[in-house]
Amino acid sequence: MFRALAALVLIALALGAGWFAWGWYGAGPTQQDTSFIVRSGSTLTGVAQQLEDEGLIRSHEAFLLRAKIMGGDDPIKAGEFLMPGAASPATILDTLQHGEVIRRFVTIPEGTPSILVYETLMAEDLLTGEIPVPKEGSVLPDTYDFERGEDRAAVLARMQAAMRNYLAEAWPRRAKDIAVDNIEDAVTLASIVEKETGVPEERRMVAGLYSNRVKDGMLLQADPTIIYPITKGKPLGRRIRQSEIAAVNGYNTYTRVGLPTGPITNPGREAIAAVLNPAETDALFMVADGTGGHVFSSTLEEHNANVAKWYRLRRERGEM
Repeated sequence: MFRALAALVLIALALGAGWFAWGWYGAGPTQQDTSFIVRSGSTLTGVAQQLEDEGLIRSHEAFLLRAKIMGGDDPIKAGEFLMPGAASPATILDTLQHGEVIRRFVTIPEGTPSILVYETLMAEDLLTGEIPVPKEGSVLPDTYDFERGEDRAAVLARMQAAMRNYLAEAWPRRAKDIAVDNIEDAVTLASIVEKETGVPEERRMVAGLYSNRVKDGMLLQADPTIIYPITKGKPLGRRIRQSEIAAVNGYNTYTRVGLPTGPITNPGREAIAAVLNPAETDALFMVADGTGGHVFSSTLEEHNANVAKWYRLRRERGEM
């Protein structure tokens, strides 16, 4: 009799242990992959209730009991996690403790002015908080990752830290006798180079041309410097007016000798590198060649001949 009773007790204990283990390792109620967000400062108790509310577990009380007995002691992390369909409570806890946080991405192309950096970050509805328009030239164009719910100010701070770090590495590697004496002027000149050519292979040549003009005390006569004070770097959407070419301000290099008062966009690594190591050239002029690039010349006579060719090409295309 005693043996039979003991056997029944052991069977009951085994069944109970199996049931308890199944409640931890068995499949969860949600069949589809589900995004789950843990807010910063959340406790396991609060997250368990959230898991139940969102249908990822059947009971927050059962989850907490089993987690205490069968789960690890590692803390849960804040962030967004992807829970696989039918994830067991054990898988869910392990994901919250050791899983990879889902990263999102935002791209700032080379030559993006700060007003558009601001608008890009403000338009990203997975970010939170307000930011000011960043200082022109302070952001390094690149692709940056972020977490859902992250503060925009934190993302912007990473973009600006990336620029500072790149400049700190690049400046000591500059060539001798370049046209600028400090990092700030290098970024300003690089911003002109960035806006004046969309052909990567031309950057060092364009940087060499403008470096020659700076050294010779010539007007840079860069059209983007006319546009910047009008639009803050956004496209003008029309031809430049004669009154705008003649405008006197801190940016217009048709009326201002030397560099603008500051950058006219956020230049990328290659434009900055081009200014720090420009091509060795005697070029002082350039004009579009009709293929997206430019023709360079060292004398006004050569330049005028190249301009005439460009106008003739435009007339043949019906653009004039």
